[in-house]
Amino acid sequence: MTQICNRTLFTGDNLPVLRRMDTASVDLIYLDPPFNSNRNYSAPIGSEAAGAYFKDSWELSDTDLAWHGEIAEREPALYQIIGAAGLSHSKGMQAYLIMMAVRLLEMRRVLKESGSIYLHCDPTAGAYLKTLMDAIFGPDAFRNEIVWCYAGGGTPKRDFPRKHDTILRYAGEERTFNVLRKPYKENTQQVGKHSTWSGGHDIDLARGTPITDWWTDLKTVTGWAPEKTGYPTQKPLALLERIIRASSNEGDYVFDPFCGCATTLVAAEKLSRKWGGGVDLSAMAVKLVKQRINRELGGLLFEVIHRSDIPERTDQGPLPDYRTHKHHLYGRQEGRCEGCHFYFPYPNLTVDHVHPRSKGGTHHLSNLQLLCAACNSLKGPGTMADLRARLEHRDRIRPK
Repeated sequence: MTQICNRTLFTGDNLPVLRRMDTASVDLIYLDPPFNSNRNYSAPIGSEAAGAYFKDSWELSDTDLAWHGEIAEREPALYQIIGAAGLSHSKGMQAYLIMMAVRLLEMRRVLKESGSIYLHCDPTAGAYLKTLMDAIFGPDAFRNEIVWCYAGGGTPKRDFPRKHDTILRYAGEERTFNVLRKPYKENTQQVGKHSTWSGGHDIDLARGTPITDWWTDLKTVTGWAPEKTGYPTQKPLALLERIIRASSNEGDYVFDPFCGCATTLVAAEKLSRKWGGGVDLSAMAVKLVKQRINRELGGLLFEVIHRSDIPERTDQGPLPDYRTHKHHLYGRQEGRCEGCHFYFPYPNLTVDHVHPRSKGGTHHLSNLQLLCAACNSLKGPGTMADLRARLEHRDRIRPK
């Protein structure tokens, strides 16, 4: 059970929302994040999605300094992988992977043991994201590299045309998976009426052939497609319906942290899944999900819950006042400030949130530490990375 109501869509950064979602509360995650394409996208004027915009170029200055330290502390091997990408590719790729890693770590936490995650990418960063996913979810959790092939677009003169995306599927041993099938081709059906395959196995025309990891039958959303909203990078409903049918059952919770024009949410609604929910930086997603469900299902018969706040976790039980942990923290840190590492008497240390509440941090013991008054004042509402940077700067300029 999740603490987020069905049919909820959040506006804002998905990281604070993820940090406040209950552990093991989601059955299926699909994400179509930015691809690090070094482009800016906007929906055309006059389209349903007019006003939607996002940039897809990354620099280290775009990342919160706290993310670097968080990954280095929690997942040192992962941080080494990201650093190697910065050396072999670019600092922009390193920044992009840092942005993705802190979110994927939270997605691993909120996904159920029976859950699956599908990460949609293209050749720009696909190889790096595969390594990232192996490090976070484990190489044994890798199930498929799905290749979605499509037509259309221009033809370069000096390269083969790029006509596919990759979808990385990861899931554990207890995963939900429903075998999907499609009709046999017409010539196979004709043969099947009068013969059997070699080996004596009859062709089962009624069931059809199992869908493999090579998807050539799903078209992109073209300019004349009825479902087209004008949203840049829009994916077809049929693509999401296939993923949702394969890796969830009716009543399961589907989550999309980069929901854009809400294709995942519309597909989930059509297939009687719960979407609790979606997250996007733009409130445009709220408008689009209402319009599209109204069009696809013949009417919007329920309320879409729009939230711009951060949810509260309910899986940690009733928590005491966070300041009551001071004795425990004092013993754990052996009386030393977590910032400057100097020893202080008990009264001179104060309880502080490692991840600020405004960025999704909780009152749980794992998110608490003790700081001296000077470090607490220097940190303010910022992160530990901010504090360490300020302490280093102060030490550099302090007279010897």
